[in-house]
Amino acid sequence: MSLDLTERPLDRSIVDNLDAVERASRDEIIALQTQRLAQTLRHAYDNVPHYRAAFDKAGVKPDDFRELADLRHFPFTVKTDLRDNYPFGLFAVPREKIARLHGSSGTTGKPVVVGYTANDLDMWANVVARSLRAAGLRPGMMVHNAYGYGLFTGGLGVHYGAERLGCSVVPMSGGMTERQVQLIQDFKPDAIMVTPSYMLTLLDGFAKAGLDPRDSSLKFGIFGAEPWTNAMRLEIEKTFGLDATDIYGLSEVIGPGVAQECVETKDGLHIWEDHFYPEVIDPVTGEVLPEGEKGELVFTSLTKEAFPIIRYRTRDLTRLLPGTARPGMRRMEKIRGRSDDMIILRGVNVFPTQIEELLFATSWSSGHYQLELSRSGRMDELTVHAEVKGELTALDADHAMQELVRRIKANLGVSTHAVLHEQGQLERSLTGKIKRVVDRRPKED
Repeated sequence: MSLDLTERPLDRSIVDNLDAVERASRDEIIALQTQRLAQTLRHAYDNVPHYRAAFDKAGVKPDDFRELADLRHFPFTVKTDLRDNYPFGLFAVPREKIARLHGSSGTTGKPVVVGYTANDLDMWANVVARSLRAAGLRPGMMVHNAYGYGLFTGGLGVHYGAERLGCSVVPMSGGMTERQVQLIQDFKPDAIMVTPSYMLTLLDGFAKAGLDPRDSSLKFGIFGAEPWTNAMRLEIEKTFGLDATDIYGLSEVIGPGVAQECVETKDGLHIWEDHFYPEVIDPVTGEVLPEGEKGELVFTSLTKEAFPIIRYRTRDLTRLLPGTARPGMRRMEKIRGRSDDMIILRGVNVFPTQIEELLFATSWSSGHYQLELSRSGRMDELTVHAEVKGELTALDADHAMQELVRRIKANLGVSTHAVLHEQGQLERSLTGKIKRVVDRRPKED
């Protein structure tokens, strides 16, 4: 397999280290996907009662799949399907063949439980290692892993991938910001993996310790587990002096390592399409959209044994684009929001990331913010709570609030309120994340 370099002046060491499948042509990827999709549909139908019932209800059988376009006739999987089959109803292998269990937080009382065979774990480590290499990491580097360990897939997912690549791993997990800053200073890791919002919390920790983050050893940052903007990327790169790239994954599909930005282009996330087949659909009609049109991201696994997933609706909003640094693999644009995070304010659709971009355009915002929805009479109202860097006089704070409200109105077309807070005043989780949207509107009967 050959890799055309005429349009992409890539570093030779990057090209030499690509997996063979990363050099594959688009036609070769499509042929591999067609073969693996046929096997996955058969595996799910034969071994998971839920999929057998869903396929039968939709009037399709695995043998009806002959080409990639046929997948649109198969039914979607949604999160309620996973919760309705709690804990092991969607497993396609006997429980004694499950090597590890992970799960998402149970906001409705029951978590989403996913299982992995030994082969699944091996594949997962490989795609994460491929992701870290695409982000610029190389064997022998040290990785500070501040993703949470435990049932959450982030910590252990990137841990084993980093080790598979040949890196040293500091299994820090989340929280204990002062200690994280100290260990970064002492251990001198080359890279950090963490949520982008917690990276801003670490920035606050460096400032509190009187340290210049640009003097740290960090050269690469790989951030995921939540939507973040290019404005936040520029802020992190400027303040830490590192290369920041986006990693994508979700527990239902595998965990981190489904897609990754390449450090040489930073132009969207290349999907590892030899293992995960993407579609983008109209979130209302469910119709598959052409490449380049924005909609809801849907994934089907191609090689998972324990927990095959068929046309899973992620609720993440993006679009598919042709490959660049990995020409055979399509890219997905950075996630700009989720269909279930969208705020409809007096008929206008607003996403938290749109507010985030406007905050990073100011000179005073630390990047930490929260959106509060309330109701005055019959009208919904939105208040933007934002933390400031350093100190502002009362006059400066008043001017900053008015300017933010004006920018939101001019750019998004909605009227809002703004409240500024000192650093650290907005409530954070143990991992440093701030809940982006708080809905205080009265519940309707």
